[in-house]
Amino acid sequence: MADTQPYVRPDVKAILDALAAMAGPEMSEMPLAEARGSYLAMGAMLEADAVPLALIKDLTCPGPGGDIPLRLYDARAERGPGPVIMFYHGGGFVIGDLDTHHALCTEIAAAMDLPVVAVHYRLAPEAPYPAAADDCEAATRWVAESPADLGRGVTGLITIGDSAGGHLAIVVPQALAAKAAAVPVIMQVPIYPATDESSDGSMQQFAEGFVLTKKTMDWFMDCYAPVAGEARAYPIHGNHAASPPTVLTTAGLDPLRDQGRRYGAALIQAGVECHYMEMKGIVHGFVNLRKAVPSAQADTHAIFKAMKLMLERISA
Repeated sequence: MADTQPYVRPDVKAILDALAAMAGPEMSEMPLAEARGSYLAMGAMLEADAVPLALIKDLTCPGPGGDIPLRLYDARAERGPGPVIMFYHGGGFVIGDLDTHHALCTEIAAAMDLPVVAVHYRLAPEAPYPAAADDCEAATRWVAESPADLGRGVTGLITIGDSAGGHLAIVVPQALAAKAAAVPVIMQVPIYPATDESSDGSMQQFAEGFVLTKKTMDWFMDCYAPVAGEARAYPIHGNHAASPPTVLTTAGLDPLRDQGRRYGAALIQAGVECHYMEMKGIVHGFVNLRKAVPSAQADTHAIFKAMKLMLERISA
């Protein structure tokens, strides 16, 4: 039986109360441009400051719908060959861009001491399913070839993303496993990912009042228009046995929580090494709320610690 009064951390309750007091329209009720601008503005208020890095560089690569904007982050101005982290931003395939997740990408690059390449894929509804997946796969294949513009030799790929980006962090390795890239995906790191078609369980329990609402999630899916039963649309239907070692994170107060739990169970049933963490008492989007919710910073760095542990195991 679902908890009727789930645990909510004090700093999470404070931000939930503040957001409730604002009483503005949901994103699904705004004009599209306003919704995208609201997401960027919210990040400026709630997200931690960017970490200074030796290198932040905008790039582009060819994609199926035209050039794909990328941003390279590195704590070192130069480095030898090694793994590269591919970051796919969240936002329900509808909102979000390189700027909404800029501070988070600087945090990843600094904490992991690895290059990070963030991908700004085409957004729905202008570019519905499977445009986001197609762009992220194309960008990842491009990076895998160690292009001169990157200035770094790539020996392996780590895919990471939050929410819709967590979905893409699973879908891209599935695609690359089916048709190999120049170098392998050595780890995937989905953070509170969308993985299946379900609308029960946590989707109902946390439908309202916990940042991401079911109404907004339904709007995202209506815009992206994924096809039920297809692995590229819902990665729960993919070949889990071919998945790379995984660091999977869910949030305890998230409508998508149960989708992440089910995906983790599928990986374990397939014999894939999986480090699963559920962050109790916190909401969807916590990696972008680190100023407003101080405890989210520790949760974010717990993900990095798990990634480092997994890298040690892979390298052993």
